[in-house]
Amino acid sequence: MKQANGASSARSDVEEQAELTIDQLAQRTGMTVRNIRAYQSRGLLPPPEVRGRTGYYGPEHVARIELIKELQADGFKLDHIRRLLDGAAGSSHEVLRFTRMLRMPFGDERTEVVTVEDLAARWRSRDPSLLERAIRLGLLRPLGDGRYEDLSPTLSRAGQELVEIGIPIEEALATLEAVKRHADAIARSFVKLFLEHIWLPFEREGTPEERWPEIADVLERLRPLALESVMAVFRLAMTEATERAFGRELQRFRRRLRDEERRARA
Repeated sequence: MKQANGASSARSDVEEQAELTIDQLAQRTGMTVRNIRAYQSRGLLPPPEVRGRTGYYGPEHVARIELIKELQADGFKLDHIRRLLDGAAGSSHEVLRFTRMLRMPFGDERTEVVTVEDLAARWRSRDPSLLERAIRLGLLRPLGDGRYEDLSPTLSRAGQELVEIGIPIEEALATLEAVKRHADAIARSFVKLFLEHIWLPFEREGTPEERWPEIADVLERLRPLALESVMAVFRLAMTEATERAFGRELQRFRRRLRDEERRARA
């Protein structure tokens, strides 16, 4: 009886893993049955589990189709996707998780849609060259009809506040250009660390399936570490730069404070 129960339990687990017919799979993934069969014929999808005369598909097939769709949206051709999937030893779930993590923006900031009038009010200027400059910097993305996607409302608010305290928008954008150059170099440094010490050794091992979760976790941990490191270094750098720029002024100011304290105690 124990054996029978074990077989029944194993059968139940299998059914739970592979329970979708091809029509249900098509509905779940937003694909047509014809496209799913085309994926199978091109080696992009593993075969279904056949029980009786019906093929059943499971979560692995769903994840594989979602991954294919996302890679297609990124411009990959199906032949390239097949080669990529053949080379990735991990399950589709893990590969999908990893690719989504790679494409995920750092932080959860939501973009906003702004008009030329909005920008003119923020910048206190209607100079069209400023708009072109902001687009080149990657701050704005044209949407047509005089509308733009503001890719970083946080930066936009910072720029607006700089203008409000008396900094010309031209100078604010020039400073941002310099900051972006340094930020690009920092980002490349962190990516290089991940590639050289994590990804390439993993690739040399043949991307073993059991290590995909570990690699994804390392990437997930690296993201906040990179941001925290940059913020910590920037705080130190700002302190040092301020001390250097205002060193004498600060010394005089501190002496004056000490003199005032002594007079107050007298």
